[in-house]
Amino acid sequence: MTSFDSSPTLTAWRALLALAVVFIMLATTGWTAVRNGGGPRGAFDAELAGWRKAHIGTRPLPRTDAPAHRTAAFFASIGGYHRARLADRFPHVVGNLNGAPVSLRYRANRIALVRALKHERGRVAAAALSPDGLRDAVRRIHRYQALMTPGRQILAFDPSGSGKVAEVFGDLDTAERVSVIVPGVDTNLLTFQRSTREYTAPVGMAQSLYAAERAASPRTRTAVIAWADYTAPVGLGMDSAIGRLAENGSVRLAALTAALPGTSEIALICHSYGSVVCGVAARRLTGRVTDIAVAGSPGMRAGSVAGLDARARVWAMRDSDDWIEDVPHLEVGGLGHGEDPMSHDFGARRMSAAGAIGHTGYFEPGTESLVNLAEIGVGAYDGVSCAGEDDTCRSDIYGEAAA
Repeated sequence: MTSFDSSPTLTAWRALLALAVVFIMLATTGWTAVRNGGGPRGAFDAELAGWRKAHIGTRPLPRTDAPAHRTAAFFASIGGYHRARLADRFPHVVGNLNGAPVSLRYRANRIALVRALKHERGRVAAAALSPDGLRDAVRRIHRYQALMTPGRQILAFDPSGSGKVAEVFGDLDTAERVSVIVPGVDTNLLTFQRSTREYTAPVGMAQSLYAAERAASPRTRTAVIAWADYTAPVGLGMDSAIGRLAENGSVRLAALTAALPGTSEIALICHSYGSVVCGVAARRLTGRVTDIAVAGSPGMRAGSVAGLDARARVWAMRDSDDWIEDVPHLEVGGLGHGEDPMSHDFGARRMSAAGAIGHTGYFEPGTESLVNLAEIGVGAYDGVSCAGEDDTCRSDIYGEAAA
């Protein structure tokens, strides 16, 4: 006779109750919503329609969903004049086109930013906005102006909806090692960079990691990408507890890694919900991705490293004060993100996060968490500090030596 306590129905109700507790906890620990108005989508749609009809001589332009190597071959064949003309005419398309030369994408996105800035200034001047709409437009103006600062390398920019953006620190074309920071909930155009608590936003995270990598290995040519080029969950709600947005983001992340120039090795540095994105993407990733490191992870939508079906090494860290530790690590009917990556059973290489202080402190300069992420970024695995004296995160018990 089966007891009521072990019934599947009761188990499911307990899981749902646990997830409800998660949402309440998140509401009191700073996982806050930042809702923003939509940006101009019409400009991109108009460009896309024109791109599909345009030709250079008798040659059609490549499809926007073409494999990156075909797009790269097309741009290599048309010469500098035609490349510049395409960036000027179709900045939203070229600026987000995997396979296009990165320097051309920087140029195109600067043009797109100029146009987006003009659009927002026009909205403000029209004086027809609600107070919330006006506040959003002014914040966007400030963000666009900041992104247009000379020297910034904007790899992707889409102002529609809550906005997407990616920025490069270093030289992607010559880099031997590239780190891609994949951030979590409430990541959007307006939260891409902060003037206070700067290391909790993608730009600050990337700047901090880039500096730490250069300090760890000055002779290694490195680059870091602050990648906010996916639609992240907004605050509380079902999107943060299921994998729909992670699935969509994983497709974009895998496409990015397949399109990076050269032969650099790539490390994914994934924070919070970003680790869900990385977990879903794991089986799709190019072989150039050598490492996936997660910090403060709610789960990777897998029961173990083997379940990720990843060719890359998988690392995990969590600070002792990180509230994410109290999130129930389960998956029931699509709710939840699976096993805790810090559990022994999961099988990740467990690193120290000493000094991080909480859920958003992993990229603070001077922390062991940042040093460990930098060592992984440059491939200096011997310098990684494991989570405990009895841990063997640098050994070959995982099937491949990390040294």
